Amino acid sequence: MTATQRARPEWFASFLADRGTQKRSAHTLAAYCRDFDAIAEIIVGGTDLTALRLSDINRDALRSAFALFAPTHAAASVRRCWSTWNTLCTDLYDDELIPANPMGSVGRPRSDETLSKALPPNVIDALLDTLDADQAMPRRRRDDWVERDRAMLLTALLAGLRLEELVGINFGDIRLVGDGALVHVRGKGRKDRRVPIEAPLVRDLKVYLASRRTRFPSGRRGSSPAGGLGSWPADAPLFISAKDGARITRSTVQYRVLRLFRRAGVDSERQRGALVHGLRHTFATDLANAKVSVYELKSLLGHTSIATSQRYVEGAGQETRAAAARNPLYERLRGD
Repeated sequence: MTATQRARPEWFASFLADRGTQKRSAHTLAAYCRDFDAIAEIIVGGTDLTALRLSDINRDALRSAFALFAPTHAAASVRRCWSTWNTLCTDLYDDELIPANPMGSVGRPRSDETLSKALPPNVIDALLDTLDADQAMPRRRRDDWVERDRAMLLTALLAGLRLEELVGINFGDIRLVGDGALVHVRGKGRKDRRVPIEAPLVRDLKVYLASRRTRFPSGRRGSSPAGGLGSWPADAPLFISAKDGARITRSTVQYRVLRLFRRAGVDSERQRGALVHGLRHTFATDLANAKVSVYELKSLLGHTSIATSQRYVEGAGQETRAAAARNPLYERLRGD
């Protein structure tokens, strides 16, 4: 059952349907559901969301729920959840289903204008060294898959992808170009972009795919898309579960990254709540330090506003592929 299929009150289903007619992406609708569920479960004290009544949506209930929700979530997650509930309550008030929007009385974390902490080179080295050491050892757990985890880590670091974007890559989204490739990224808010990757990352992806053929010899195959990577159908997921070969989930990716940080002994070096998104910030910061222009950074990161990219870098400059190729992490991979 997907996030949007869970049983919820009819008035929330109507809210979600209205958002669907506004052409909101599936990712956005799923995020609305997750944010609603998190607070609703606290209010009703269980998992039966249909028990949530309109009369339960009041200042005191929402204040208490957010007070319990906030300590265990990153500030950005709390802000997003607050925004979801504010939008929902505004709609309910406009439809005269509640007497007022209580969210104005619910505290919201301020947006931090400083950038998330980028990972220093020694932390990246520690993560890669840990994976290299694991590769030299026999597999200890069923869900261990060093080649896949290394490919995912490097793709996040060298393509600057959001978690949903990383999980959503299909074989048809990758087109080999020279010794590198272009990745078609289905971004936030239905904004597609193409991110170039270089030969060292393509090499690691091919190593992962070779291990995938061994692990799942009977996996679904098909003719490779023109200029594609490997002999899988265009709609087949690039990154899959070690257990059943299905598309890897968001939670599994986050768990594998967290486990790697802990095993490498560098978990204290990342910001609280920053896993895959911390890798994306590192990608952006490394390119900003390499003097990539704000315009190219906006293109590579898929930002809607140039002001967001401006926080990383000022100036103007290079072609997109040349910009991406200057990521210093490629120097380490070329030397491996």
